[in-house]
Amino acid sequence: MEYPLTKCTRMFFLLGMVMIELQSYGSLGCLEDERAGLMKLKDAFHNPAWSTALPSWGGGEERDCCKWEKVVCDNATKRVSQLSLSQARYFGNRWFLDASLFLPFQELQSLSLANDALAELTNLTKLEMLHLGDNGLMEIPSSIWALTSLKALSLRNNGLNGLLPLRGLCKLVNLQELDLSNNGFEGNLPSCLMNFISLRLLELSQNRFEGAIPPTLFPILKSLEYVSLSHNFFEGSFSFSSLANNSNLEVFELVSDNNGLKVETENPPWTPLFQLKVFRLSNCKLNDKTRVLPSFLLNQFQLRAIDLSHNSISGTVPMWLVANNTRLEFLNLANNSLKGTLTLHLNSTHLDMFWFDVSSNYIQGELPPLIGYAFPNLITLNMSSNLFQGSIPPSLGDLRVLDILDLSNNNFSGQLPEHLVTGCVSLGILKLSNNSLQGQFLPSKSNLTKLSALFLDSNVFSGEIPLGIMNCSELWLLDLSNNLFSGKIPDWIGDLPLVSLALSKNALEGPIPSGFCKSKELSFLDLSWNNLSDGVPSCVNLSSLRFLHLQGNEFSGPLPSFLSSLLASSLVTFDVRDNKLSGKIPGWINSFSNLRVLLLGGNRFEGPIPFQLCDLRNISMIDLSSNELSGSIPSCLHGIKVGNEKAFDDTFGTEIYGGYTFMPLLSYSYENQISVDQAVPVPISISDIEEEVEFITKSRSETYKGNVLYFMSGIDLSWNKLTGPIPFEIGYLSDIHALNLSHNHLTGPIPESFSNLKQIESLDLCHNSLSGQIPPKLAELNYLSVFTIAYNNLSGRTPERKAQFATFDEHSYEGNSLLCGVPLERRCITNEEMSPPPQPSYAVQDDTFEVAFLSTFWPTYAVAFVGIIVILYYCPHHKHLIRM
Repeated sequence: MEYPLTKCTRMFFLLGMVMIELQSYGSLGCLEDERAGLMKLKDAFHNPAWSTALPSWGGGEERDCCKWEKVVCDNATKRVSQLSLSQARYFGNRWFLDASLFLPFQELQSLSLANDALAELTNLTKLEMLHLGDNGLMEIPSSIWALTSLKALSLRNNGLNGLLPLRGLCKLVNLQELDLSNNGFEGNLPSCLMNFISLRLLELSQNRFEGAIPPTLFPILKSLEYVSLSHNFFEGSFSFSSLANNSNLEVFELVSDNNGLKVETENPPWTPLFQLKVFRLSNCKLNDKTRVLPSFLLNQFQLRAIDLSHNSISGTVPMWLVANNTRLEFLNLANNSLKGTLTLHLNSTHLDMFWFDVSSNYIQGELPPLIGYAFPNLITLNMSSNLFQGSIPPSLGDLRVLDILDLSNNNFSGQLPEHLVTGCVSLGILKLSNNSLQGQFLPSKSNLTKLSALFLDSNVFSGEIPLGIMNCSELWLLDLSNNLFSGKIPDWIGDLPLVSLALSKNALEGPIPSGFCKSKELSFLDLSWNNLSDGVPSCVNLSSLRFLHLQGNEFSGPLPSFLSSLLASSLVTFDVRDNKLSGKIPGWINSFSNLRVLLLGGNRFEGPIPFQLCDLRNISMIDLSSNELSGSIPSCLHGIKVGNEKAFDDTFGTEIYGGYTFMPLLSYSYENQISVDQAVPVPISISDIEEEVEFITKSRSETYKGNVLYFMSGIDLSWNKLTGPIPFEIGYLSDIHALNLSHNHLTGPIPESFSNLKQIESLDLCHNSLSGQIPPKLAELNYLSVFTIAYNNLSGRTPERKAQFATFDEHSYEGNSLLCGVPLERRCITNEEMSPPPQPSYAVQDDTFEVAFLSTFWPTYAVAFVGIIVILYYCPHHKHLIRM
């Protein structure tokens, strides 16, 4: 039975329909003034080269701006409450946004402009979230400080520096999230941070803050959940117990850059109320007196990432951290003083662990046989620089997603498990350097097709270079040096996309293969100390080569002239020492315009030193020793920039090839409004091959590597047949560190100008024919630690025994028969001893002398006169004189 609707019922029905229609209208279209404002914003963000910017705004049939991308409206008022314009205009040109464009949005509470640029902000009085990160701002818009409703502010990754504008910052007392990371802010932490009692997130990493971390800061900010103070310059001491009452704390990061900060976790005793998810405390002199692991970690069971590296922590390896935190993903205990063995609980599998690093400790014993079973999803495993021994476990071959395996600098022995090179199909970097591994390596069925860097140096691998390497089609770095590899260098090696190849200190023979003609990207080539011969094939395209080491082989004949065109634009180091090269040093050597290190010693070069050598204006090290060079030393050498800092740039670099790997994001993500990255460490370099040069200085062979090469400079012309004087101009090389002119036939004096060699540390002029005196001002060379002028023809006094010259013994001066003075036994004759005896003074004569003189003078005169007359009388031929 149907009942007719009453009049009242019909009215309520009609009213409901109207409300639904009105609600529907609100859903279909936002406020028109705000829609128009959004269209103006779109025009401001328009990029002519990028037509897809904000494509849903005003496009098609959709007019409801509340449904447009990057726009959120309030459900009740339908007014725009959130705008996320991050990267909406992401291109290179500088651009400034008119902040008045935001005026129509009166209810706007959240505004993100990350990766955009902004000229000025006006008062958006209800704004609660403002993200201005990644903008390249040079200063903070002053209008920000009037936005007192802000709860979240991000200024990360801009060009901001100097002191924080405290007067403005301290007004934002409602802040819950503050991110100032990746800028250059300086000074102490502002004390007004303690007024932000609602603060949940404090991100201040990658700045230049200094001074002490205020001990009262964290006890007041009890709402803190996320704290990152890493990569600043804090000093003094910080007690971790000040965080005892921060019960909500999930993330704490403090990685120090200057090692001037001391962190204490044990004194006073305390018990934490929090359960951390991310804990990074690196390079902080952790518990400097006791060097113990933080004991509060025994009560932590939810950790996802732990980084306690570079702290000199002692004790055994705390594998209980892995057992207690079953979802642990990242563990870094590198560069500590941990000892004992590495033990794993039987039948325990940690599926979440992808990063395990215990490198640079004192851990010994064998690797657990089931390590591959315990951590099946490892991406990075670093156990380098420990005391591990025994064989490498085959279970490592079960790590199907392993990208980096570093077992270098241990005592591993035996052969490499075949399962490792067939099972680790994702392996990108394999480092086994400095062990005692032997046998063949990489069978032809190897599955390491993704390998990009392979370090097998300093082992006892033997046989020919394995064919399995040929399958590594992505290999850019190969180091097989210091092994027992024999045979010829395979021709197929040129098919690999190598950037760096090191085969030194093996027993390889034959010519350099023509396969190198295909190497277009090779930057570093070290074939030294083998038995190679027949030189470099003329077809080789070496235009990218920067460092060439061919020392200690059987190369003979003159330097091939085609090298001048193949290497001219790129070569930095040219090392062909200890071969059988002959002829003259070619004049085209000056075509190596970027050359910094020229090493031609230990060959059979003859003739004069070419004056074209002086054109190498950026050279820092020259070795022409142990050849048969003759003639004089070119005086123009003073024009090269040996040791001059103006010649320094990034030529050597810290690495030959900057390969990097990044830690993946943790599965844990801290919930926040301003998109803070979660516990991602800085990039870790995988290519620690650096340019390395041996140079004889201070009477011994020294190795200079990486950045040290910027500070070393020297010239070695010893053991040749050079003649003539030492050019006075050589003394103008005021920044040189080592000069060796010994064992030649040089003559003349030691130039007075040598007193200008203010940076010199080693000066060797022995076994020449130098003469004259030693310049006294040489005693002012304050850095001189090795000095010898032995076996010359020098004379005079040795330099004054002061400063460095007080340390030189007689061996520095021996073989100079006319030298005298300390430390020689030959004493110098004083001025008094060398002067004639004193003449009698006639100014003072007494009367006795005058009387004696007069009383004897006249009788003597008379006797002499009579004697002469008698003689003349008895000599016949003189008688006529008497008659006259």
